[in-house]
Amino acid sequence: MNERGLRRTQQYRTQNPVNDEVVATYDFTTDADINIALDDSAQAYKSWSKLSFEDRAEVMRKVADLMLERRVELAQIAGQEMGKRMGEAVGEVKYCASIIKYYADNGAQFAADEEIPTNSDGKAIIRRLPLGTLLGVMPWNFPYYQVARFIAPNLMLGNTVLLKHAEICAGSALAIQKLLDDAGVPKGVYINIFATHDQVADIIADDRVHGVSLTGSERAGEIIAAHAGKNLKKSVLELGGNDPYIILDTENVAEAASTAWWTRMSNTGQSCTSNKRLIVHEDIYDEFVEELVKLAQQMSPGNPDERDSAKYCPLSSRDAAERLAKQVEKASSNGATVRAGGVLADVGAYYSPTVLTDIPMDSESFHEEFFGPVTSVYKFSTDEEAVAIANDSLFGLGGSVFSTDTKRAQDVALQIETGMIAVNAPGTAGAEMPFGGIQRSGYGRELGP
Repeated sequence: MNERGLRRTQQYRTQNPVNDEVVATYDFTTDADINIALDDSAQAYKSWSKLSFEDRAEVMRKVADLMLERRVELAQIAGQEMGKRMGEAVGEVKYCASIIKYYADNGAQFAADEEIPTNSDGKAIIRRLPLGTLLGVMPWNFPYYQVARFIAPNLMLGNTVLLKHAEICAGSALAIQKLLDDAGVPKGVYINIFATHDQVADIIADDRVHGVSLTGSERAGEIIAAHAGKNLKKSVLELGGNDPYIILDTENVAEAASTAWWTRMSNTGQSCTSNKRLIVHEDIYDEFVEELVKLAQQMSPGNPDERDSAKYCPLSSRDAAERLAKQVEKASSNGATVRAGGVLADVGAYYSPTVLTDIPMDSESFHEEFFGPVTSVYKFSTDEEAVAIANDSLFGLGGSVFSTDTKRAQDVALQIETGMIAVNAPGTAGAEMPFGGIQRSGYGRELGP
């Protein structure tokens, strides 16, 4: 830790989580170059913000089109850097393109002046205007989506962006910069920086920066929010999640378990909105857990280019895998039962898909986020008990409720304390859907109008 309370950053690098091989390293951006970037961004704002929405939309559509053209190349980079499955990475890039096109198509309408009733003479108008240069601090788990979600509405509105990506995603960060440059985004409108944590603090404090958006851990959110508050800068935080996935009843237990399992295994379990807590009615609990165990035991390690979904990919890094292993060990020592998995590989970032039951609700493990292929299962007897288990959380990002009785599922869903909730669907997704959480999952919203 340094004097600002920030963990000193490691070197920017591309390190293959399959075998821990360091493929490439990258120098930090110097203080002098960051100052130049701040100047360039502030200057670019003056002209970019004055363009019409139509002109900005034309540029952003080119970004989306080029993203689709390069989807395989971008996916391969993500696979090498953080272990993402090729098919999932291609899907992520396609989703990014849809988000960018959504704002290109709708940005002018979303930002249009809005007249509101007034008791005064004349008219009262709400205007939605850009702020200036914004800083984005983005994570590794979705190296393209997280960036697209931040930049698409902000660039369309007329803001400019400095982007500090995760240290292990340098290749993805450079690929994004090249893509935007090649698409014709003017110089200074989007600038990638390989900043240290000290430099991030200095950038937030700089008068040329008007806001910061972070997607990351609770600890990172605390630090960024403190710097933003100290310097009176706007901020948006999307942090961790421990999403409840409630199954009130089902006509097909095996199918329900399969849907829950493969939802949890997406991105090797490394998603803030993943269904980390399965809350299952007692009538189907035993059979449900048995099905999960079968699915877990059928999986074996594979590479990111595997097409077989039963081959699981590595986590983003060896550190991440070791951290997850320690969490599971702690849960076990607190009384939880490891029904399947729980094995850390000797080489690489592989951790076998794991089913946990019987985590005591008064233990620290109950409130922790397992950021990886670990599924925890809880039993309930009444709808009220299911709601109580779901709401006994420090987080509040997403969640889902399932039932053959849609009205019953909706009634339960309305009682869940979270930022987003789905009924009879694994989650909420789409450029048009506002994204964000409450409690320790952060504040502010991205996506949607």
